[in-house]
Amino acid sequence: MLYVQLAIILIASKIVGDWSTKLGQPAVLGKLLIGILLGPSVLGIITETETLHEMSEIGVILLMFIAGLETDLTELKRTRKASTLVGVLGILFPLCIGYVYGISVHLSTFESIFIGLLLSATSVSISVAALKEMGQLKTKEGATILGAAVIDDVLVIIALAFLMSFNGGDINLSVVLINKIVFFALSILIGWKIVPWVLKRFIKLNVSETLISAALIICFLFAAFADKTGVAAIIGAYFAGVSISVTEFKKEVFEKVETIAYSIFVPVFFTLIGVSVQFTGLSKSLPSILVLSVIAILTKLIGGALGAKFAGFNMKSSLGIGSAMVSRGEVALIIASTGLASQLLSHELFSIIVVVVLVTTIATPPLMKFFFTEERRKVDISA
Repeated sequence: MLYVQLAIILIASKIVGDWSTKLGQPAVLGKLLIGILLGPSVLGIITETETLHEMSEIGVILLMFIAGLETDLTELKRTRKASTLVGVLGILFPLCIGYVYGISVHLSTFESIFIGLLLSATSVSISVAALKEMGQLKTKEGATILGAAVIDDVLVIIALAFLMSFNGGDINLSVVLINKIVFFALSILIGWKIVPWVLKRFIKLNVSETLISAALIICFLFAAFADKTGVAAIIGAYFAGVSISVTEFKKEVFEKVETIAYSIFVPVFFTLIGVSVQFTGLSKSLPSILVLSVIAILTKLIGGALGAKFAGFNMKSSLGIGSAMVSRGEVALIIASTGLASQLLSHELFSIIVVVVLVTTIATPPLMKFFFTEERRKVDISA
C-alpha cells in the first residue's frame, strides 16, 4: 500500500540520515544507502511503483528549484569562466578515457564514443543536497558547480545528437541546436520579464497560498519546457528558481518550497535511487563494474578539479568542485536508455552502467564532505 511505503521511506530516511551525519557523512548518503536496504536487492520492503517514481521526479525537480532560489546571480555571472572550464574539462576527460575503454573491450568506434559521452554526463541533484547540508551552496564554489552542470548538460546532449545523427539515428542535429537556443533565449526572457509580473498578479487572488502556487506552476512549466526542448527538466527547474531569486518573493517562496520538498518528495527521490538497483546476475560483470566505476569517478574528479584550478581556485576547493561533478544520476540513465534503444549499448552493458551510476552517486557525498570540510578547516585554522 502506498501510504505504508511512504511512511516507511520517511521514517527510514530521516533516522538513517541522522545516523549518517553523526558518523561525519552527509545525510544524503544514508538516504541513498537505506534505499538499497529497503529495495528488492536486500529486504524487498519497498518496490518502485509508478506513483513513487512520479513523486521521485517531483523531488528532484523541487531540489533543483531550491538550488535556483538560493543562487546568487551576481556570483553566477562572476564564475562563468570557472564554470566553463570545469564543464568542458569535466567532459573531455571521461569522454577520452571512456572511448579508450570501449576500444580496449572491442566495442565499435560509435559504441566507444557513446560510452565516453555517457561517462561525461553530470547530474548535480545529489551534489546540491550535499552542498546545502555543508553550507556551500551560496559560495563561489557552489555557483561554479551549478554553472558547470548547465554547461555540461547542454554540451553532452549536443554531442550525443551529433553521434546519433552520424550513426543513423532519427535525430536532426539542426533541430536539436535550435531547440537549445530557443529554450535558453525564452527562459531568460520569461524569467526576466514575465515571472515577476505573474507572481505579482497571482498574490492578488482571493484564495490561500497564491504565491507558493504561482512559484510551483512556474517551476513545473519551466521543467516541462526544458524537457520538451531536449534539455534536462532539472535545468528548467533550476532556471525557474533563478528567475524567482531576483524578485522580492524569494525568501517566502524558498521557505515554503523547502518545507514541501524535504518533508516528502526529496526523501522519496533519494530512497528510490537505491530501491531501483538490481544486483542479480551481475557477479560475472564485477570486473567491468569496478573498472568503469574507477574511470567514472576519477575522470570527472580530475577533469573538474583541473578546470577549477585553471580558473584560480586552490587545490582543496578545486578537488571539492571536481568531486561535486562525479554523480551521473538520472541524466546518465536517460542517455543509457537512449543507447539501449539505439543498440549502442547491449543489455549486459546497460545493467553495468546502471550500477556504475549508483556507485558514482553514492561516492559523491563523502568525497565532497572530505574536500569541503578539509578546506573549511584549513580556512578556520588560518583565521
